[in-house]
Amino acid sequence: MVDFRINPYFSAGVTAVPSRRPVLDFHRGIAGYAVTPLHALPGLASALGIGRLRVKDESQRFGLEAFKALGASWAVQRLREGRSGPMTITTATAGNHGRAVAWAARRLGCEAVVFIPAHAAPSRIEKIRAEGARVELVPGSYDDAVGLAEEAGRRHGWQVVADIGYPGYLEIPRWIAEGYATLFEEMGEQLAGDGGGEPDLVLIQAGVGSLLHAAVDHFRGLPRQPVLVAVEPWQSDPHFVSAGSPGGEPTVSPGAQDSIMAGLNCAEVSLSAWPTNRRGVNMFLVIEDRHAAEAMRRLAGPVAGDPPIVAGESGAAGLGGLLALLSEPGLAPAREQLRLGPASRVLVINTEGATDPVGYARAVSGEP
Repeated sequence: MVDFRINPYFSAGVTAVPSRRPVLDFHRGIAGYAVTPLHALPGLASALGIGRLRVKDESQRFGLEAFKALGASWAVQRLREGRSGPMTITTATAGNHGRAVAWAARRLGCEAVVFIPAHAAPSRIEKIRAEGARVELVPGSYDDAVGLAEEAGRRHGWQVVADIGYPGYLEIPRWIAEGYATLFEEMGEQLAGDGGGEPDLVLIQAGVGSLLHAAVDHFRGLPRQPVLVAVEPWQSDPHFVSAGSPGGEPTVSPGAQDSIMAGLNCAEVSLSAWPTNRRGVNMFLVIEDRHAAEAMRRLAGPVAGDPPIVAGESGAAGLGGLLALLSEPGLAPAREQLRLGPASRVLVINTEGATDPVGYARAVSGEP
């Protein structure tokens, strides 16, 4: 099933946010920092019938295969600066955030306890353990893991570093979204230097909404603003559902949260991100797993001299959204609304590499 919703709560205009330069300067000071590539894919753009396609590739950020280290490192640093002595950090994850928090904790000498659904890919679990964290397997969903991490933090005096805001816990998720600003600061410099012009359409993975929050802050602060489309898996679509609720109130997705896009499997929006996302996103788009898998294959097997890109299931979701928009009959009104065609300049973010090598090989090979 695919579907879209034009955001009835969108508010046009430039929104001022504080400078994120201090965040970029902080990340530049971490050993192993490197600007991640912004790839132009003219071959794929031509094949899809659009003018230009660029992919910001986060698959090698700090050697952790995902963008999540940007938010985790900024938040943990801010917490560590405010206190002395031993500190244990806990979080919930579908994989990438937990690995990033464990890495950020280790580099500052903190213990980490990570709650993750027991059905998560074994490779993702082992990569968290490899960062020195204690892993607690949860017989349930990501949202169940969030609740258990919060409970454990209260009981043991551990510091929760979650990227989802909930009642009584809103500040740290905002710090995490601030941390993600580095990829957009880099992107701004790269776009200015590649001669291809600013994008007029940007597709961003939604998840709980922290990356989307950072994207809205960045793009809504520009004089020339692209259209922003939030992409979610079918049955893991709390942004889509919330945008359709009376008053645009945060609403739980009733779906099964069992997409191959594991990093986007969530039932609730982040309460720290939703007000910004409700105001700043133009369209909410729901896609199926097959769209993400097709995007993975297209990136892995490039056309006409395009560079190959390793994108995991969640990483390919933005391109998956573009493929769905261009091919699905049910999305024809969305195509028309977005004026997708030969002049369109599109930007997507590859948020992760092959964090589950088994799943990646299966998807890229076309196996069911």
